[in-house]
Amino acid sequence: MNHSRRRFLKTGTTAGIAGSLGFNLNLQASPTAKILDTRIISQLPNRYHGWPTLTRCKNGQLIVVCSGGRDQHVCPFGRIDFQRSNDNGDSWTYPRTILDGPIDDRDAGVLETMKGSLLVTTFTSLAYVPSIPKDNRNKRWLAAHNRIPEAQRKAELGQWMIRSTDGGITWSKRYPTIVNSPHGPTQLSDGRLLYAGKKLWSEGKEIGICESHDDGKSWQWLSAIPTREGDRHQDYHELNTIEAANGRLLVHIRNHNTKNNRETLQSESDDGGKSWSKPHPIGVWGLPSFLTRLRDDRLLMSYGYRRKPFGNQVRLSKDHGMTWSTPLTISDDGSSGDLGYPSTVELDDNSLLTVWYEKVSSNRFAVLRQTRWTIS
Repeated sequence: MNHSRRRFLKTGTTAGIAGSLGFNLNLQASPTAKILDTRIISQLPNRYHGWPTLTRCKNGQLIVVCSGGRDQHVCPFGRIDFQRSNDNGDSWTYPRTILDGPIDDRDAGVLETMKGSLLVTTFTSLAYVPSIPKDNRNKRWLAAHNRIPEAQRKAELGQWMIRSTDGGITWSKRYPTIVNSPHGPTQLSDGRLLYAGKKLWSEGKEIGICESHDDGKSWQWLSAIPTREGDRHQDYHELNTIEAANGRLLVHIRNHNTKNNRETLQSESDDGGKSWSKPHPIGVWGLPSFLTRLRDDRLLMSYGYRRKPFGNQVRLSKDHGMTWSTPLTISDDGSSGDLGYPSTVELDDNSLLTVWYEKVSSNRFAVLRQTRWTIS
């Protein structure tokens, strides 16, 4: 799971939404996944890669971003690395660093907007600090830590975005986004960008929705997501949102409350994101979820499965997220729970491509893996 967010882990909108809260546990018929190819796509074998996002551009290019350049899951060296594929993931460019601040840059999200801009998200963390005195690389870590004075380190904490209008050749300076979640915002059919996430560095750690009306240049707070009875909103994490074909908005939430611990919860909006139903279970153990809308308007959720057999699963919905299928396994050969954060895109031939990070048994560093697969 990711940090500092990981360190934090220790009223319906309409009658229609309220009516949906009780039947999400009814599973749809079981599709199956046929795996066509699985491979490692990262190219720095002595670096740890974490929390990637995959997106497909209108011209067919694939882009992956991740938190790269790392020593391990928590360290001071995180940066945002960018790779591109022009052949549906058969080959990938060598990674290029597009953001590297003076403290740890974590969780990379990426989206191409309707206007063709690329938006990349991250957040910054000092969670590595307690490890410096104990680590056998402490001189190197301490030198990295001291790149800026103590007074400036806390000012570096935040939720950030960078933006490119030339296909990723040049990038803006980073700017704040109010909230963060691992895979970043989504584009709506009305032209707005919606970003479901958490205020990581604000008192109360509120979760909710931000919106942009200017192609991601600026963000405004739109609405909070309510808390289920008995839950603490501080124990909701790593949101992701999608617009279904019927106009309903869905948000998936990583839950660490006692009830439904480590399950994905779901909330819905029927008024464009102004108000949301209370989060409710959908019968899925696994986290965090990434939502994809397929060409046939089915919804697909991809999520890490961090218990044996360690790997990644997906589920489908053919009724706009009201119910979800039983799980389809797309990987189950993980050596530990240090894996996941899968994101999935649909290719021109209707096959699917999923990318995730994984600490494989043959290497002490985590790699980026991808699988190409089909639904049958």
